[in-house]
Amino acid sequence: MQVPSPSVREAASMYGTAVAVFLVILVAALQGSAPPESPFPYHIPLDPEGTLELSWNVSYVQETVHFQLLVRDLKAGVLFGMSDRGELENADLVVLWTDGDSAYFGDAWSDQKGQIHLDSQQDYQLLRAQRTPEGLSLLFKRPFSTCDPKDYLIEDGTVHLVYGILEEPFWSLEAINTSGVQTGLQRVQLLKPNISIPALPSDMRTMEVRAPDVLIPGQETTYWCYITELPEGFPRHHIVMYEPVVTKGNEALVHHMEVFQCAAQFESFPRFSGPCDSKMKPDRLNYCRHVLAAWALGAQAFYYPEEAGLAFGGAGSSRFLRLEVHYHNPLKIKGRRDSSGIRLYYTATLRRFDAGIMELGLVYTPVMAIPPQEKAFVLTGYCTDKCTQLALPPSGIHIFASQLHTHLTGRKVVTVLARDGREREIVNRDDHYSPHFQEIRMLKKVVSVHPGDVLITSCTYNTEDRKLPTVGGFGILEEMCVNYVHYYPQTQLELCKSAVDPGFLQKYFHLVNRFNAEEVCTCPQASVPEQFAAVPWNSFSRQVLGALYSFAPISMHCNKSSAVRFQGEWNLQPLPEIISKLEEPTPQCPASRGQSPTGPTVVSIGGGKG
Repeated sequence: MQVPSPSVREAASMYGTAVAVFLVILVAALQGSAPPESPFPYHIPLDPEGTLELSWNVSYVQETVHFQLLVRDLKAGVLFGMSDRGELENADLVVLWTDGDSAYFGDAWSDQKGQIHLDSQQDYQLLRAQRTPEGLSLLFKRPFSTCDPKDYLIEDGTVHLVYGILEEPFWSLEAINTSGVQTGLQRVQLLKPNISIPALPSDMRTMEVRAPDVLIPGQETTYWCYITELPEGFPRHHIVMYEPVVTKGNEALVHHMEVFQCAAQFESFPRFSGPCDSKMKPDRLNYCRHVLAAWALGAQAFYYPEEAGLAFGGAGSSRFLRLEVHYHNPLKIKGRRDSSGIRLYYTATLRRFDAGIMELGLVYTPVMAIPPQEKAFVLTGYCTDKCTQLALPPSGIHIFASQLHTHLTGRKVVTVLARDGREREIVNRDDHYSPHFQEIRMLKKVVSVHPGDVLITSCTYNTEDRKLPTVGGFGILEEMCVNYVHYYPQTQLELCKSAVDPGFLQKYFHLVNRFNAEEVCTCPQASVPEQFAAVPWNSFSRQVLGALYSFAPISMHCNKSSAVRFQGEWNLQPLPEIISKLEEPTPQCPASRGQSPTGPTVVSIGGGKG
């Protein structure tokens, strides 16, 4: 649908009538549509200059998200929306634009060429457009699911938000092409868990682990590492919550932060403050890997359950901590200083349970590999019933939070709990996972794991831009598939992961050689990465590798914190038998929206309210 540019007289008449009617509808709509209590609890800067600021509120009862978009220094309009990976093509959009006479607000979508079209089903509903001292404030809402094929399904996990700033009028919505617009993306978890804040202890104290007035480098991506230490003789405490402390003015630059505790096996760690990839970084800092806190843009404070806390300090615990701050500086701003970090809240009154962190997924080994030019290749790691039967207490454990992790080619991650051969529930799932946005997420529902249960973690990878196979390992160009689950009560089980049996992988290489020229060296001196690099990647070798991973026996790592396996036979273990899988959830179409507009809404973006 196109909106032609009207004559001045027609525009004045149409404009006045439309705004008057709109305001009457708006007042009525707001009485039943404004988010509860309003304050918008979640906020995020969209662009690095802070021109666009998004706040939102989630109603699980109405299955609706209310958005408040603040536009500072409005030019000729703005577009905002969501897409699968943050592209402006094939995006679900809402657009505010002007044709030079009037301003319009409409639900839209972009095609694979980035051309914008008005959506025949207007699911973004404008509730208020208002000038404020800070800029133009737009309040609008949208259901999680609309059953409109042009719309994005808002679901748990990461959402890639896209935005654009229009600098000149367009005579119609269809005249806007995103290729000529200043655009960007921001990642966020929109559907925050609706959980109550637990009671906090009266003797709670705080400690801030912050960057030491860092001069942010004028480059797009920097990981900054800083070593600090707890006071001498600091006794055992429980961390009960933590929250970010972001230097004012740097909200759009500080992308995510983590605090790690160093390994207790070393008496001391060298002081260091500098880029994590610096050649000057001491090697010993690689032993600071135990996560105490993790925050990413858009996240709020993290709370432990009332009955559990994360232990730190005291005997057998290192005093040394490593802060890692990821600065995202696409405009390459120079001269900005930063002291951001994380504020830990802790208590000397130890709670009933220690919280623990357990690694699920795949072992870091090259026997698990992804062929090149794959759009969606799946690898799966298991925590088997044999391991949970041996290592978990009779009453089980309770998972309350999760942090998913892959390297650069990861696109989806899911962990499912199975019992008696049947998948029972999802522990955590992210269908739009990004390796550039990793945070510890509180689960909407605590998941209880009993002895004999199975935990299955699957990662989906995209290697379409790679010419060589990607093997598992620690390097950034290698891959991982991990779910760090936070649970209580803490057990000795720290790692429950698997990998394909190496002997069966060698049988795969022999089979590839039988159906191709003898290209893969199966001699003892050939390393697994070298063998994978020699595979001719045709449909046969790809499909057989996928089949191997789906049936071959596995090597289980059922490990204690000292990296020692629990006693037992863990090699050549059969894959857990799953006889019943969870059904994919079917999106629920919203109830009738009543008088939703069939075309764009005319809005006033002049002075005052409209």
